Amino acid sequence: MVQVRIDTAGDGPILVWLRRDLRLTDNPALDAAVSTGRSVIPLYILDETEGVRPMGAASLWWLDKSLAALGADIEQRGGRLILRRGKAAEILNQLVAETGAAGVVWNRLYDKASIDRDAAIKADLRGQSLSCESFNASLLNEPWTVKNGSGEGYKVFTPYWRAAREHIGEVHVSPAPAALPAPAKQPASDGLGDWNLHPTKPDWSKGFSIWTPGEAGAAERLQAFLASQVQNYDKRDIPGVEVTSRLSPHLHFGEIGPRQVWAATRSAIAAGDVPAGQGEKFLSEVGWREFNHSILFHRPDITTANFRPEFDAFPWNRDDAAFKAWTRGQTGYPIVDAGMRELWTTGFMHNRVRMIVASFLIKHLLIDWRQGEAWFWDTLLDADLPNNVGNWQWVAGSGADAAPYFRIFNPISQGEKFDPNGVYVRRWVPELSNLPDKLIHSPWTAAPHLTPAAKRTYLRPIVDHSQARERALAAYQSLKGG
Repeated sequence: MVQVRIDTAGDGPILVWLRRDLRLTDNPALDAAVSTGRSVIPLYILDETEGVRPMGAASLWWLDKSLAALGADIEQRGGRLILRRGKAAEILNQLVAETGAAGVVWNRLYDKASIDRDAAIKADLRGQSLSCESFNASLLNEPWTVKNGSGEGYKVFTPYWRAAREHIGEVHVSPAPAALPAPAKQPASDGLGDWNLHPTKPDWSKGFSIWTPGEAGAAERLQAFLASQVQNYDKRDIPGVEVTSRLSPHLHFGEIGPRQVWAATRSAIAAGDVPAGQGEKFLSEVGWREFNHSILFHRPDITTANFRPEFDAFPWNRDDAAFKAWTRGQTGYPIVDAGMRELWTTGFMHNRVRMIVASFLIKHLLIDWRQGEAWFWDTLLDADLPNNVGNWQWVAGSGADAAPYFRIFNPISQGEKFDPNGVYVRRWVPELSNLPDKLIHSPWTAAPHLTPAAKRTYLRPIVDHSQARERALAAYQSLKGG
C-alpha cells in the first residue's frame, strides 16, 4: 500500500481525482488515500477546456459505461463516485471548500497540456497548505526514466524496449481496497445521464454492445486472452482470426493497468500456460505503447507537427470527396473498406488493417495524416493520443522509427496475404460475399461473378493502385530534392 503524508491539521477527507485510471485494483492514488485512514472522495471531472484535447464521440460512449461500472464498484465498498463537469482547477477548489478536504491525490498524465495544468493545480493546492501528491498508474516506466547514452529519449523502438525492460524490475500489483470510507456528508454529484455522452447525429453506437467497459470487463478480457487467443498470437496479422488482446480501450481508460498485464502475462509464461515466444511478443506490443508515450513526452508538438521536420514540405492533396469515400468504406478496395466499416460499426479496427487503411489514405490519396488521425480520434473506442499520433506518423514516414517512405502497401496484395480466404472482407463487405476467394480482393476484375446487387452497390477503385503508387513515390522523392 502506498503511503502519503498529510501535513495539514484536522480530519478532512482525501479527494482522489480520477482521470484515465478508472479502476480500484493497482491504483496508487487510491491506495495512497485509503492508507491515510481518512474518508475518501473519489472524483471524476469531465474537463473539456481548451488545452486539453477533448475526447472523441466514441470515447465518450466508453467513458459513460466505464464511469457507471466504476461507480457501482465504489458503492459496493461504501463510497460514492462524485461527478462534476467543468475546469478541473475550479472544481477541485470548490470541492476542497465544500468538504474541508485535507489533501488531493491523482495519477499522472503525460501529455504537455495535462502536465502543465496539473503542475499549476498542484502548486495552487499546496499554496493552500493542502497535501497534494501524484503517482504513476498508467505506464511500466515513466517517460523520463528511460534515456539513451546521451541522456535523451529514444527515437527507435528496439533499443528503447531493450533499455525499458531493464527498468521494469519486479512488478507488484496491489489489490482493490476492501472498503472506501465515505465522509459523513457527501458532496453533490452530477448525474451521469445528464452528461449525454452517447454519440448523436448520428448515433452509430449500436454495434458497440460487443464491448464490456469497466474494470471487470477488462479483467475478463485479459483472462480470456491469456487462456486462449495468445496461444496463436503469431497469427495476429490475420484480421479474420480473433487472436489479438482487444485490451486497448481498457488500457486507455485505465480499467486495467500495464503492471497488471505485465504481471499476469509473465506469470502465465512462467507457469507454462503461455508459450514464451507468444507471450513476449504480446508484451512487446505493450512496449510499443510505452514507446509512443515516451515520444510524445519528449516531443509534445507531434500531436500536430511532423516529428521529422523535412515532412513539413510534403505536397498533401486536399480531396474532400476521396476522404469521405475513405471514411465510409467506399474506396473500391475491399480490405480498406472492410476496415473502415468495422471501425464505424464496432469502434475498433484490427491492427494490421489500421496500417493498411492509413497507408491508403496517406500514400494512395496523398491526404494529410492529420485528417486520418482526427477521424480515428473521433471514432475509435481506444483513441489514445500518444498511440494514435505515433502510429499515424509511423505510417506516413514522418514519425520516430517510421516506416520507410517507399513502403506503400498494395491493398490488393495485402488483402490476399492477410485475408486469403476473404473471411474478414466477407464479414464487413457482404455485397462481395459470393465472390470466389481469388477474386474477392479485386472485385472489379470479376464482373461475371458479381451479383446484380454488388454491381449496383460496390464501386470501382477511386484510384488506380499503380498510378497512385508512382504519384506517392514522386511526392516523397520531392522531399529529398531528387
